[in-house]
Amino acid sequence: MSGYRKLSRTASQRKALIRNQVTALLYHGKIRTTEQKAKEIRKVAEGLIAMAVREKDNFETVTITAKVPRKDKDGKRVKEVVDGKKTTVYDEVQKEIRKDAPSRLHARRQMLKVLYPVKEVSTENAGKKKNTKEVDMVDKLFSEIAPKYANRNGGYTRITKIGQRRGDAAMEVLIELV
Repeated sequence: MSGYRKLSRTASQRKALIRNQVTALLYHGKIRTTEQKAKEIRKVAEGLIAMAVREKDNFETVTITAKVPRKDKDGKRVKEVVDGKKTTVYDEVQKEIRKDAPSRLHARRQMLKVLYPVKEVSTENAGKKKNTKEVDMVDKLFSEIAPKYANRNGGYTRITKIGQRRGDAAMEVLIELV
């Protein structure tokens, strides 16, 4: 007996399905799917959340000096003529950045292997490519989801049976973050 459900799909299709559903679960907080898919999704999602909980505070804050181009009121770079050439004017600013520890960086890369990129579209821009915002799902895991489950030892998801699906009578469930 194998250690996973094949879900009547090839390996690449199954992997894509699980990645897609895990990303949707972590982004929305709950999804509706079949019971067998939910049990497979739970394994992957709980592993990612456990990794985020383990590494959530494993970073140091560092202050750096960075050169940032000066911008005018329209948001365009300010140019200045020096020796007959136009050059951009830069300002030096102090920035605080988070420097991940090696184990947190490894966890971040492991999560990126599973999670798909998510684009957030506001309601007034529905159906347009412009003004979409890329959501950093790994950062959401570390900053929002992990602190919520810091005092919990596993069991981050809940599967609730809804009933049978109308078309093929497959058992449908609601899988959600607890």
